[in-house]
Formats: sequence, C-alpha cells, structure tokens
Amino acid sequence: MRQRHLLRRRAEACVVALAALCTTLLAVGPATATTAAPGPALPLTQAKTWITDAQGRVVILHGLNQVFKMAPYEPAADGFGADDATFLQANGFDAVRVGVIWSAVEPRPGSYDDSYLDSIAATVGVLRAHGIVSLLDFHQDLFNEKFQGEGAPAWAVQDNGLPNPPLGFPGNYFANPAENASWDAFWNNAPAADGIGLQDHYARAWAHVATRFHNSPSVLGYEVMNEPWPGTVWQPCLVPLVGCPIFDATLTAFYKRVIPAIRTADPAKTIWYEPAVLFNEGIATNVAGSADSHTGFAFHDYCGVESEAQNNTTCPQEDSLTFGNGTNYSRQHGIPQLVTEYGATNDLSNLQSVMALADQNKVGWLEWAYTGGDITSSAPDAQALVLDPSMPPVGSNVLSAKLHVLAEVYPKVIAGTPTSWSFANGIFSLQYSTARASGSGTYPAGSETDIAVPAIQFPHGYHVIASGATTASSAGSATLRLLSKAGAATVTVTVSPGG
Repeated sequence: MRQRHLLRRRAEACVVALAALCTTLLAVGPATATTAAPGPALPLTQAKTWITDAQGRVVILHGLNQVFKMAPYEPAADGFGADDATFLQANGFDAVRVGVIWSAVEPRPGSYDDSYLDSIAATVGVLRAHGIVSLLDFHQDLFNEKFQGEGAPAWAVQDNGLPNPPLGFPGNYFANPAENASWDAFWNNAPAADGIGLQDHYARAWAHVATRFHNSPSVLGYEVMNEPWPGTVWQPCLVPLVGCPIFDATLTAFYKRVIPAIRTADPAKTIWYEPAVLFNEGIATNVAGSADSHTGFAFHDYCGVESEAQNNTTCPQEDSLTFGNGTNYSRQHGIPQLVTEYGATNDLSNLQSVMALADQNKVGWLEWAYTGGDITSSAPDAQALVLDPSMPPVGSNVLSAKLHVLAEVYPKVIAGTPTSWSFANGIFSLQYSTARASGSGTYPAGSETDIAVPAIQFPHGYHVIASGATTASSAGSATLRLLSKAGAATVTVTVSPGG
C-alpha cells in the first residue's frame, strides 16, 4: 500500500514539474493584463535585518521542516508530494526547510549524485507551484548512521575505534566517545582517504548543490549546517553568559571556508549560518559575523525541560533568553534572523508561547516538523503535524489541534517596515510604517501588504479595521490584501472574528 502511494506521489511530482515548465514557456509570449498573485515577488533577498522580496517588501516566513533521514534521503521517498504542498498553502504556510543530506550528495569522495539533487529539485518545484519557498538545509543529527543519526557519509567518519555506546538522541552527543572523535576530526579538517580535508569536501559539496540551484528563484537560501556540535570540547559551552568561545572560533573558521565556496556558485542567495547547537538552550554565541553581505542568522529554540519532560512551566524564561540572543545577534551584525527549528512537541502551550515570542521579536519561523517517523527521536509522531505524508493530509492523519495553533494569522508581505504584530485570543493586530526596510524612501500609495488569514482561524469569516490602507480582497479571502492610502506614513490593521 505505501509503495503504491509513493508511486502515485512521483507521478504527481512529474505532472507538477511539467506544468511549471509549460507555464514558464508560455510566459515568454505577449504580456497580458492580469492581477498579480498575492505573496512575495521572487526571488527573496534581504535589506538590513529583514528578509525582503524582489520589490523590497518585508517578508515573514511561517512554515515547517521536511527532512527525510533514511536512504534515499528524499522528501518524495517519504511520500511528500503535491497534496502536502496544497495542504500547506491552504493553511497559510509559505516556506519549507528541505533537508539535503551530505552523504546523499557525495556518496564517495569527490563524486556527486545529481539524481539525488534532481529529486530535491522536484520537491522544490512542487512547493513553488503552490506559492511556497524552500530553504535548503545540509541536515545532520549525531553525525552519521553509525551513531544512530544521519548526515556525514560513512567515508567521513574517523572515530579512532573508540567505544560507540548506543545512547540515541541526544545522548550520543554528550557521552559517545566515537562520535565526538569524529566531530573532532571534522573540525580539524582531517584528510579523507583521498588526502583532501573533510571540511574541504563539505565546502565543495555545498558548491555543487548551489550550482544546481542558483537559478531557482523559489530557493530562499542555503543553511550551511544543522545544529553544529562542538565534539569533545562541548562542556564549556554550558555556561549561559559565556558560551563556548573556543569552539565558536573553530565554527567561525569553518564558515569562512564554506560560505565563500557557496558564493562562488551562487552570487545572490542568502547563506544562513547557525551557532553551536547549545544556543538552543539559551547559551550565548561568539561566532563572528561574515564578510559576505548576503548572510542570515539561523537559530533553533528548544527548552530542555520541554524536550525531556513535555513540561512548559519553566520554558518561557529560557525561550525568551534564546530569542533575545538571536535578536541581539541580528542587530549587532545587521543581518536577518530566522528560527529554522522549534517545537518537536505536542505541547500546545509550548508552541503558543514560542510563536508569541517570535511575533514579539518580529522573526519568522519553520516549525519542526511536518512529518513523523524521525529516526533520531524517541517520540517521532509527537513531533509531527502530518503523521504519514504518503497518505492524504486529512482526518486522523493530521494533528488538528496542533494545526489550529500553527496556522495562525500573520503578515506574509509588508510594503513598509513592521513595528509590531501579534495574534492572541483570536485577534490579529499589525502596525507598520510605509518606509522601505532598506532605508531608501517610502512606498507610494497603492502598495500592497498581504496577510495570511487561514480559514481554520475564522471559519465564519472575519472583520477588518484598517487605518492608512484599504482592503483589496474579497470577504473571507485566505489572503487579506491591503493597499496603502496616499499620504499614509503608518498603517494599522486589526482582524477579528465576524462577517
């Protein structure tokens, strides 16, 4: 049964890819007068601390992660397809963090599997056809399958024959000598069997991927490494106000090696880099900023008590510290920030409190995770929104209470610079100036701001009060479209239940 669904999904992907190609070819013909589709104009870029679209408007991303951690490491092999993208679009999500696995990209030293990247590209195409952008993430957990994880190819494992106790996730990080030795070898750029350093291989693999996707406008950027682990020097990283400056110097050097390699292949897309993984728990970072002008700061937020005991009582303080650290880093270095993971729980109170913090800090997010079956988790289905993506995302296959929390009202595209927004107790509020985020002037009258208003939040319609703008969408539309008025320096809007 599952195999039949997978074959159906592959057929759907081919149809969508062909449709997208035909649309592209037809677009070469004579222009016709049409109403522009809502949402950001691609490709996405950045202005100061904001993600922006091709018109310079601020873009806020809300989405999920889709990472398939078993061979062949393809979202399509997990059953992710067009009906999943339709489901995401219908519920207001505009981004997916797509896992790309190093071992699949470079199965042998210096040898790249382009058929694997074709599959990733097909998923990116399916998402684009539904108005969803993709963040490509070189994902790893626990370094390699040998340590009950995934990420690095087997030929990159150098564990010195040390003990390898099966402690699972996250235990192997803290107490597995073989895994930590492999991390140490990687951070030291130890040579692989061909004499080329492991980091050098990693950088070349990324350049190969960027070469494949540099002409893909719906790819919003590249995330260099998921949750970098320090190896045997992790203990000093537990000091909250100090962090781990020794490892952060190593991590900075790693980014100085990899980011330029990606940039040679793709001159424009934002390259996102993460702090050490313990940043997730409120630990400070000392990673230096990049000389590259198109970079962004990606971080995760996981409260340890919530992760281990599903208890959110003490988490708001820790989560606030993590978000504060992220916002401070973004402002210090003048680059956008993006929460590329949080959640991994069915505790709705935790999800709601983290999402409120994201709104307060004016940052977008990609929740973990869309799918169940995560082999590095002790409770994979507790992390999912859709339990089995090889089946339609309907009925008991969807955790409806979680969907109601995640599919919130939020500003997708803002023709100006946001000063605040929130969604609480069924009321959405937004305020923004009409000044461009780049600092170069203001938007003229009639400039469009789009707000996602998923039907799950307002099943009986909604009521809009706006100042400084008029509505340009039909009643009950899933996207509320606002056009700024002449002379308006500030726009405020409130959306509440009602016809």
